[in-house]
Amino acid sequence: MKQFMDENFLLSTPTAKTLYHDYANQMPIVDYHCHISPKEMFEDRRFDNITQVWLGGDHYKWRVMRSNGVEEKYITGDAPDREKFQKFAEALPRAIGNPMYHWCHLELRQFFGYNGVLNGDTAEEVWNVCNKKLAEDGMSVRGLIEQSNVKFIGTTDDPIDNLEWHQKLKDDPTMKTIVAPSFRPDKSLNIHKAGWKEYIAKLGEVAGIEITNVETLEQAITSRVDFFDKMGDRASDHGIDYIPYRPAKMATVNMVFDKAMAGETITCEEREIFQTEILMHLGREYAKHGWAMQLHYNCQRDVNTSMYKKLGPDTGFDAINTINSSESLSNYLSALNAEGLLPKTILYSLNPTENEVLGTIIGTLQGPEVPGKMQHGSAWWFNDTKTGMIAQMTSLANLGLLGNFIGMLTDSRSFLSYARHTYFRRILCDLIGSWVENGEYPNDIEAVGKIVQDICYNNAERYFGIK
Repeated sequence: MKQFMDENFLLSTPTAKTLYHDYANQMPIVDYHCHISPKEMFEDRRFDNITQVWLGGDHYKWRVMRSNGVEEKYITGDAPDREKFQKFAEALPRAIGNPMYHWCHLELRQFFGYNGVLNGDTAEEVWNVCNKKLAEDGMSVRGLIEQSNVKFIGTTDDPIDNLEWHQKLKDDPTMKTIVAPSFRPDKSLNIHKAGWKEYIAKLGEVAGIEITNVETLEQAITSRVDFFDKMGDRASDHGIDYIPYRPAKMATVNMVFDKAMAGETITCEEREIFQTEILMHLGREYAKHGWAMQLHYNCQRDVNTSMYKKLGPDTGFDAINTINSSESLSNYLSALNAEGLLPKTILYSLNPTENEVLGTIIGTLQGPEVPGKMQHGSAWWFNDTKTGMIAQMTSLANLGLLGNFIGMLTDSRSFLSYARHTYFRRILCDLIGSWVENGEYPNDIEAVGKIVQDICYNNAERYFGIK
C-alpha cells in the first residue's frame, strides 16, 4: 500500500515520476486567471492565522462545510477564527474523493511543512503550526507568491476600475512577479439584470463619455480597453450564462438599449441581440490589441436565492448548467474570424459533457498568430478534479494538440492555491507517463519532458507574451 501523499503522490509509473521530478516540478507558474487582490499584493499583506488565508474567501471550502451541516456563522459569519477552523477540520475527513482533501494537504505540506493529516483531533496542532509559520519572514503575500515561483499573475478587473493598485505594483521595483489586469466586462453585458442602467452611467463617467446609445457605449468600452492595454493587460475574461449569437441592425440594438434605459423588461431575444453586438465589438477590440479572450459559460448563478440575498454573489451557491450554445458560440467566433478579427480565445464550459464540443470547435478556427491560438481551457471550477482534469486533457489530446495546451490556472481568491498547479502537474505527468509506458508514445524522455514543460509554463509564456 502506498503512503498517503508521499513524494510520488499520483505518480503511478517510473516515467511519470521522472517527468514530474525532473521536468515539471522545476517550472515557474503562469497564473493567467485568478481573483486575488492587487491591493493585498502591493501592501504585502500578512495573515494573523490560517483561517484568514485559508477560509476567508474560498467558497470551495465553504461548500465542504455546508455539506457537513455546519452553521453559516462558522463559515461566513462572525464566529471566532479558531472555531471556524475547527469546523472545517471536522468536515474535511468526510471529503474523501474530493480534490479539496488533496489541495488542503498539499498546501499544508508545501507552505507549512506539516506532513500529518488534518481532522478534528489534529486541528489544534495544525492551527499552532500554521500560525507560527505565518509569523515568519517569507509568509507574507509576496513571500507566498515568490516561494511558489510565480512569474505572472492575471487578476480579474472591472472596466470601471482605475487600476490604482496595478499602477503601484508596476512602479514598485521590489515586486518580482508581473501582475497584469484582465478586462471583465460582464456588468456592461448584463442588460437583463438589476443595476445595469446605473452601471452604464458609471462606465460613461469613468470613460468621460456620455452614454446615450449603443454607439457611445461602445466608444466608452473602447476607451477602457485602451486604458487597460496601457496598463499591461493581456487578456479579457467573461463570465456569461451562455454565448449568444443573434446579430441585428444597429437601429434594433439601440431600441433594446433604450428600452432597458427606460426600465422596461427585456425579453430573452432582446438580451441576445444586445449581447451579440457588444460581444462582437469586444472581440474586435481584443484582436486589435493582441489580447486573449476567455469565455467562461454554462454556470447557474446563485441557485440558493435566499442565501444570495443574505451574502451576495460568489459565495458558493452556483451550479453547472446544461444550456447548449455550441452553435451560437461557433457562429460568434466564425463571424469574428470572417472579419479577420478573431482574437486568441480560451473556451471553458462548466458542463463537462461539452469537452468534445469545445475540442472540435477550436480545431476549426486555429490560426498562425501563435501555436494553439484557440484553446480548450483548463478544467474549470467544478471540473478541476482529478477525473475532470484527466477528462479535459484526454479530450484535448484526442481531438487537438495537447502539446500546445497552456495549462493550469488557479481561478482562486487564495494565495495558497498555487498548490493546485502541483496537483495538476502530477496528474499531467501521470497521464502522459501512462501513454509512454503503454507504448502509445515513444520512450524519448527528453522529448516528452519538453512537452510537459511546455504545458506547465512555456506555452503560456508564449501565448500571453510574457517577457
